[in-house]
Parts: sequence; C-alpha cells; structure tokens
Amino acid sequence: MTDQIDLFTEPNADAVPDSFDLEAIPTSASVAIPAGIYDDLDTLARHCKNCQRCGLAAGRTNVVVSRGNPKAHIMIVGEGPGQQEDEQGLPFVGKSGQLLEKILAAVRLDTEKDVYICNVVKCRPPGNRTPTADESSACKGYLLEQIRLVDPKIILMTGATAMKGLTGEKRGITKVRGQWIEWEGRLCMPIFHPAYLLRNQSREKGSPKWLMWQDIQAVRTKLDELTAED
Repeated sequence: MTDQIDLFTEPNADAVPDSFDLEAIPTSASVAIPAGIYDDLDTLARHCKNCQRCGLAAGRTNVVVSRGNPKAHIMIVGEGPGQQEDEQGLPFVGKSGQLLEKILAAVRLDTEKDVYICNVVKCRPPGNRTPTADESSACKGYLLEQIRLVDPKIILMTGATAMKGLTGEKRGITKVRGQWIEWEGRLCMPIFHPAYLLRNQSREKGSPKWLMWQDIQAVRTKLDELTAED
C-alpha cells in the first residue's frame, strides 16, 4: 500500500538534504547556506574564519565574527569591520565601538553581558568602503544563522547598510531610525551608526546624538517589557 499524502502539511522547503556538504559552504558563494545548517556558533565561526565566498577574503588580516554574549537578548548588527576591527578580529572596537559602549552603558547595558555584536560582512572592505551587494549576499547566510542561534529578542541595525543588508529596506536611515520594525517575526530597530554620531557632535534637541538617546531609551524600555513577560 502506498503512503497516503498529507494534503494539509506543507513540505519543508528549507530542509537540508542529507547529501549536503557542510564544508562546501566557506569555499564559494555559489553554495547557498541553508537555514538551520549550523548546530552551534563555534562551527559557524570556524567556517567564517576560513571563508573564501567573496573577494574580501584576499585583503583581510582577520575575520571579524562577533563579540559579546551568545545568549544575549539584544543583537547589534553593523556594516562591516574597519581597520582596528580587522587588526583585532573583533567588531566595534575602534572609536565607533567606544562610543557604542558609552551609549549602551547609559541605559545599563553591558557589551559583554547584555548584547551580541556582529556585522553584515565579516571581512573589511578596502578603504572601509560600503560592502557591495554581492559581498553582503555572500555573507548573509552566516548572519541569518547567527540570528537563529542567538535568538535575540531585539535586533538593532546600525546604519542604512546594516538595515538594507538584513531586511532589504531601501529607505534612508533618517526616515526609519527609532521605529520598531517586525522582520521575520523578530523585533528590530534601525539606529544611527556610531560613526555618524562622531561626525555630528551636537547634543541639541533634534540632533543625531539627541535622537540616539531617545532611541536607546526606547530599546531599554522595550527590553524590560519583554523580559518581564518571561
């Protein structure tokens, strides 16, 4: 007797085939990164550190995978590594990172305990230029798997490149920053990149720094609400 077909169950299009070669992922961008392929962040990090999926691999000193708490409620997604990040192998450790830590500390958030920080691309683009669409696409599967494995309650996207690279949103950051966006069932907020704040030092009402202060307070409030429900 043939098996009865369940007409009410959708086939799992995202299921990883048994024949899939996990070690093929870091070799070429032509190999898609299936959802759910990684069992843990350590395996993902190993692949990132050996990755050759795009041309950025040729010019890197270090692959910049992440820092912070892998079980954090907040994930911060940046654009890509700068010079100091490339040298140290950690995201947001230069002047932008120092400012980010101060912003978080102002609402009692610690970068080692309360957040997990990563980037759209894991290797430094030459001259700190914006990653190309192909570079972001080659690396996006890693980012999506980081999100799945960390499972944050809130995702903060710093700057337009991070926002577009993750969600595809094409509007400028000034139009959407501070707004809660639901993406793939997750609560996200676009915020200014700390580098932008360093170029705009005014603290007057309506200035980028003033707006960031409003946004990070809203994040703290929302986090408290979400954790109180647990």
